Amino acid sequence: MELLSSVFIFFAGLWAGTINSVVGSGTLVTFPVLIALGFAPVTASISNAMGLVAGNAAGAWGYRKEVAGRGRQLLKLLPASLLGGITGAYLLLHLPETVFHYAAPALIVLALLMVVFQPKLQQWVRNREQNPQHAIRDRSHGVILVGLVYLAGVYGGYFVAAQGILLVGILGVFMTGTIQNANAMKNFLVLGVNVVAAASYLLFAFDRINWTVVGLIAVSSLIGGVIGSKVGRKLSPVVLRGVIFCLGLTALGFMIAKLFE
Repeated sequence: MELLSSVFIFFAGLWAGTINSVVGSGTLVTFPVLIALGFAPVTASISNAMGLVAGNAAGAWGYRKEVAGRGRQLLKLLPASLLGGITGAYLLLHLPETVFHYAAPALIVLALLMVVFQPKLQQWVRNREQNPQHAIRDRSHGVILVGLVYLAGVYGGYFVAAQGILLVGILGVFMTGTIQNANAMKNFLVLGVNVVAAASYLLFAFDRINWTVVGLIAVSSLIGGVIGSKVGRKLSPVVLRGVIFCLGLTALGFMIAKLFE
C-alpha cells in the first residue's frame, strides 16, 4: 500500500474513533476513504469494521462511569446486540456481493438521515428526561426494546455506519436516564456487535480481509477513541455532523458511480 494511502486511512481512523465515542457514525469517515482508494465495497466494510473494534473498546471504557448502576440493563440488551451482529455478518458474507453494491447506497442515505436528524432526536430524548412519568417501563415495551436493539445489531453487523446514532435514539426513547447514559450504553452495545461481527469475518471471510487496513484503523481509532472519550464532548456537534455528512455524500457518489460502470 502506498504511503499516502496509508496516511489517509490512518487519519480517517483517528477521526472515526474520536466521533464514534461521541456521536457515532465514524464509518461514514473511513468507508468513503477506502472506497475512494479503490477497495472493493465488501472488503472495505469488513476491514473497516474489524479495525474500528479497538476504537469502540476505547470509547466504551472512557464512558464506563455513565453505565454505573446500569449493569443489569446492559446484560439484558447485550445478547440481542450480539445475536443481531451475528445475523448481520451472516447476511454480509452469504448474500451475493451485488446485493451489497445496491444496498450500501441506500444504507448510506439512511445513515446520513440519522446524522441530520440527530439534534431533533436528542431534543426528544431530553424532553422525556424532563417528564419521567412518560418513561416506558412495562413488559410489552421491554420486549419491543430488545427487538429494536436486535435489529440495530443486524444493521451494524451488515453495514456498521451510524448504528450508534440508531441505538442512542432507541435507548433514549425506551429507557429512563440521560442522553449521556444512552450514549454510554450505545458504546458497549456497538462494541459487542462489532466484536462478534469481526469474529465471524475471521472464521468465514479471512481471505477478504485487508490486514494493512485493519491495522491502520485499529491503531488510529484506538487513539481517537481515547481522545473522544476525554475531549471529544467539547467538539462542536455542528462541525462533526457537517464533516460526516460531506464524507457520506462522497461515499454515496462513489458507490453510485460504481453501479454504472
